[in-house]
Amino acid sequence: MAPKPAKKPAKKLVNIVSKTAPVKKVAPSDLLDRILTSLDDDKAENIVTINLEGRSSLCDAAVIASGRSSRHVGAMADHLARKLKEGGYGTRPISGQGQGDWVLVDAGDVIVHLFRPEVRDYYDLEGMWSVGRS
Repeated sequence: MAPKPAKKPAKKLVNIVSKTAPVKKVAPSDLLDRILTSLDDDKAENIVTINLEGRSSLCDAAVIASGRSSRHVGAMADHLARKLKEGGYGTRPISGQGQGDWVLVDAGDVIVHLFRPEVRDYYDLEGMWSVGRS
């Protein structure tokens, strides 16, 4: 009978801590200002900001704006996501960009809804949150 080979020593597991760039702590108003500036630069129409702090667990604010066409709405969403990434907010999810009727950009503490005007009228998000009504 051949002798059994010696066991290899067990490998030690080592926790590896990577040093990454610190996460940018930004006040919600800085994020909101960056979003509003981007939309204004892209000629968004009827921009409305809804303060949802304490009213929603999803976000602190919602921004609703209109574009002149599906292409305009999609381009505004693309530019906004790019500007947020360049500003250190990371890659932001965009929903509905393929159709361009209603595009949602999730910027974390602020959710941005971009519509074609007739779609915006149909869904009436401002009315749902009772903005401008007494």
